[in-house]
Amino acid sequence: MEETRILIVDDETSILDSIKMVLKYENYSVETAENGIDGIELFKKFHPHIVLLDVKIPGMGGIEILKALKKIDEFSEVIMISGHSGIEEAVESSRFGAFDFLEKPVSREKLILTVKNASEKINLRKENFYLKNVNEKKYEIKGESFVVTDMLKKIEKVAKTNSTVLIFGESGTGKELIARNIHLMSKRKNNKFVQVNCAAIPEELIESELFGHEKGSFTGAVDKKIGKFDSAHKGTIFLDEIGDLSLKAQAKVLRVLEEGEVQRVGSDEIKKVDVRIIAATNKNLKNEIKNGNFREDLFFRLNVVPIISPSLNERRDDIPLLLDHFTNLFCEENNFKRKVFTENAIDAMKRHNWKGNIRELRNLVERLIIMTDSYRIDVGDLPDSFKISNKNDSFDFSSIDKWKDFKRIIEKDFIEKKLKKFGNNIARTAREIDIPRSNLYKKIESLNINMDNNNSREADNGSLRNNEEESPGSAGKDGF
Repeated sequence: MEETRILIVDDETSILDSIKMVLKYENYSVETAENGIDGIELFKKFHPHIVLLDVKIPGMGGIEILKALKKIDEFSEVIMISGHSGIEEAVESSRFGAFDFLEKPVSREKLILTVKNASEKINLRKENFYLKNVNEKKYEIKGESFVVTDMLKKIEKVAKTNSTVLIFGESGTGKELIARNIHLMSKRKNNKFVQVNCAAIPEELIESELFGHEKGSFTGAVDKKIGKFDSAHKGTIFLDEIGDLSLKAQAKVLRVLEEGEVQRVGSDEIKKVDVRIIAATNKNLKNEIKNGNFREDLFFRLNVVPIISPSLNERRDDIPLLLDHFTNLFCEENNFKRKVFTENAIDAMKRHNWKGNIRELRNLVERLIIMTDSYRIDVGDLPDSFKISNKNDSFDFSSIDKWKDFKRIIEKDFIEKKLKKFGNNIARTAREIDIPRSNLYKKIESLNINMDNNNSREADNGSLRNNEEESPGSAGKDGF
C-alpha cells in the first residue's frame, strides 16, 4: 500500500518537532512548514494525504489556509489544531471540510488515533474509486462498428428519460450491458439496478420473486418476502428473457407499467412503486403473441424504445477491440503479464462463426489467457474449429485466369457481406463503403446479387422495415 504522506503546518517549532517525531515513529512520511504561504507551496509539491494545521497562525489564518488547501485538493484530509479550543472554531473548521479538531497540548494517543482514522477514510475512498473504475470497465460497451455506434447513440438518448426499453438480441450479445449502461447514464444511477432472469425462475415462484409474498400465503412461505419491484424502488429493474414470463405474471407486470402498483402474493394491500423497467428477449415476441404465449398489450407497453443488440457476426470489425479489452481485463484480474493476439489469430477469429456471440469470445479469451504459456497467442493456440473455418474460408485463386473475373468475385463477396452487415439497407451500405447509392444499385444488378437470399431481416418492433433509412441491424434471424 502507498505510504501515507503528512504535512504539518504550525508556527511553533516545538509543536512541529514533537508531532513530526511521533508520526515518523509510526512510519508516516512527514514534511513541515512554519507559515501558511510555505505550507500551501509545500502542499502543491508534496501532495500530502493528511494535513495537521494550526488554527492560529500569524498572517494567513488557519481557516483561510484550509479553504486554499481544499481548493487545490478537496480529497486531502485536514486536521485542525488549536491551543485555544472553542466550539465556534471547531464548527467553522468542519464547515469548510476539516476532518477533525485537536487541542494543544496534543495527546500522543489522540494524535495517532485521529491520523489513523483519516488514513483509513482515504484508503476507503481509494478502494471505492478503484471498485467503481473496475465496474465501469466491466460494464463498458466496446465497439466502433456502425451497428454499435448507432446503438450507443440510442442508449445515450433514452438513458436521460424514464421511458421503458425493450432490448432484442441473440443470447450472449450483451443485453445486460445495454441495460446497465442505460441505468448508469440515468438520473436513477445512485439507486438500485435489480436484475431478474425470468427464464431461470420456476413458473410457480416467479410472482413471489417479482412481487413478494406474505408469510403463509402458500406452502413454503415461512417468512414475508420483499419482491424485486419493491427492491428496485426509485431505481431500475431489468427483466431479462421476458418472453419466458407466464401470462399471469405478465398481467401483473402490465399493472406496474400502467399504474405503478404492486401486490404481494397473499396480500390485499396495493403498494405504489417508482421503477423504471428495462426488458430483454431473444424470442420473436410477435410470434409469441400469435401463439398466445405473450400479451400484445404488454408488448406495446414495453416496446416504447426498442434497441437491437447486434450479434458478433454483424460486428466482426470490433473483434480486435474486444480482444484487447478482455485481455486487459483478465490479465489485470489474475495479475498476469500482458498477452497479445497475433494478426493471424485475429484474422481467424474474425472469420469464425460466433454462435455464442460476445459471451463465447469472452470465455475463449479467458481460457487462452490462462492456458497459453507464450505471451503471444497465435492461430495454433485456437481451438480446431477456428483453424477449419479459416481453411474453408480461404479462396483458391489459381482457379481464376482473368483479372476481370477475379475482380468480379471479390467485388461481389465484399458487397454481399456489407449488405448483410446492414440488413440490406442500401443507403447505409452505400455510406459505409463510400460510393453513391445509384452506383450501389447498379453493382447489385450487374453482379447478380440476390437481395432476397442475403438475410434481409425484419425488426421485432411491431412494423416491417419499409424505409431504408431506418436503423441497421434492427432484427435478427429469430426476429429481433
